[in-house]
Amino acid sequence: MTRRHRKKLPHLWLMTDERIGEAALLAAAARLPKGKGGIVFRHYRTESRARRALFEALRLIARRRRLVLILAGDARTAAAWAADGWHGRDARRAGPIGARAMLHSAPAHDAREMMAAGRGGADLVFLSPLFATRSHPGAPSLGRVRFAALARQAQMPVMALGGVTQGDLHGLRTIGADGWGAIDGLVDGGRG
Repeated sequence: MTRRHRKKLPHLWLMTDERIGEAALLAAAARLPKGKGGIVFRHYRTESRARRALFEALRLIARRRRLVLILAGDARTAAAWAADGWHGRDARRAGPIGARAMLHSAPAHDAREMMAAGRGGADLVFLSPLFATRSHPGAPSLGRVRFAALARQAQMPVMALGGVTQGDLHGLRTIGADGWGAIDGLVDGGRG
């Protein structure tokens, strides 16, 4: 990651999810701190035109509030949609379409995926789930100890994801998190 990216890298990220209604999602994006937040737009199962329209609505908010907007998927699509970067395991850069530098975030749930994110040149990684979540009911969580062990292996900034809320912030640095992301935790303050 370039020094320019590291300096501007948000420490607070809103992750989109189809479970959240459009109005609530847009309101949560509009509440992110001006110039200090980011959005990872996922909505994988949304029909393509509706997905693009929602992305454009979020892009307007992001530009107005100076937020970073990352599109889940591949780098070429993210560049074509004028996103600030892409989220996923695709390590290929955008090529000629993306002349400007783009951020690349990657998901990780274990040591193998942390190493793959580093090999793939990710600028940041979302390590999850730290805690139990509403978005993945019944899925095992990493917990603080395992999260800290994995974060120590990271070659890039680590964002805590999964059940994180404002009340957890004081302890995130001590376990190696450079920031955090949430769905429900930023939409309604719950574990998500």
